[in-house]
Amino acid sequence: MSDEFLLKPESKIMGTNQTILDFWQWGFSNLRTNNLRGILAEFIVGTALGCLNQPRVEWDAFDLIYNEMKVEVKSSAYIQAWHKDKFSNISFGIGATREYDYETNQFSPTVKRQADIYVFCVHKEKNIELIDPLNLTQWEFYVTLTTELDQYFPHQKTVSLSSLKRIAKPSTYETLKKVINNL
Repeated sequence: MSDEFLLKPESKIMGTNQTILDFWQWGFSNLRTNNLRGILAEFIVGTALGCLNQPRVEWDAFDLIYNEMKVEVKSSAYIQAWHKDKFSNISFGIGATREYDYETNQFSPTVKRQADIYVFCVHKEKNIELIDPLNLTQWEFYVTLTTELDQYFPHQKTVSLSSLKRIAKPSTYETLKKVINNL
């Protein structure tokens, strides 16, 4: 991605008195929505690994590159942005895909899980009064190699947290990098 498209918070929206920060606050401040919580989870994992050296690419085959490993980040939460009478069941998409090549504008013929590692991020807070996606103590992380997903869940498109706990142990933000380095 070219640096010419990277905006600063004070960048003006031509023809208005508004800045890009005004736009971001208006459109992207509810971090409890599924899409923004997912992007925040990618950012959190990227900060833990120190691999945010390139801007995020929407719809890329994986989310991050760390030590030449492709990392896929998934997120889920018990409390959603929309009203629900009960907590959400925690599950994650793990389906195989075709990799898209931005250079050729083509999808690969091979269907597989594209990353080498999966990091499953659970925003675990269940008290609506305390929920704060920016509080890293409210997150748990489960890390697994893609080969393990392929072994235990070869054809599944989703995995529940209870199934995931059979192959991965929870870690914290502080221990996440060490867990990944030890794989």
